[in-house]
Amino acid sequence: MLPTPDAFILQFDKALRTVFAKAGSRRPYPDAGLPDAELSEADKHHAAGLMRINHSGEVCAQALYAGQALTARNPEAQRALLEAADEETEHLAWCEKRLDELGSHKSFLNPLWYAGSFALGACAGALGDRWNLGFLAETERQVEGHLDSHLGSLPERDAKSRAIVEQMKIDEAKHADTAIAHGGAPLPAPVRGAMRLTSKVLTHIAYRV
Repeated sequence: MLPTPDAFILQFDKALRTVFAKAGSRRPYPDAGLPDAELSEADKHHAAGLMRINHSGEVCAQALYAGQALTARNPEAQRALLEAADEETEHLAWCEKRLDELGSHKSFLNPLWYAGSFALGACAGALGDRWNLGFLAETERQVEGHLDSHLGSLPERDAKSRAIVEQMKIDEAKHADTAIAHGGAPLPAPVRGAMRLTSKVLTHIAYRV
């Protein structure tokens, strides 16, 4: 069944809100109540670069899930994708707030990240729900790995950024488990490798721009 014109309009609205509007969080911010430690300029710059990567990653996640949900055939798969996207919106809010506190900015290329990820998600959804959910699970596993590496790279004194990344990592693992539970299939090794390569390009650029 092809998506309706209304569905495309709703997705365009979502894209504008994701890229340009300020996100909100229904849950408490993970770093609430933690002291904002004095950081050197070098540590601030590095922490901001990592949080900008995380924010751009969440922009991509929003776009992926929107594209996947648009072309998903199974209502349960569609619901799982939309629930994951809803929780990822909170990650956007957390990262954006921390970037503001660090005196930095979101990636200027977020519109490009969103457009490319949406197209990729729509293609994944068109392949069928098993591959669609498998793509979601692999995406989340790879994001979880990136977050884990960030915990090893963030300044030890930056408790606020670390608290945000730790909670994001917990959420990503849950989304991956949900996708597998709904019947997601393991992706072929070449696809996983291509996803890792694409992710490296994004992280390299988003850290700086």
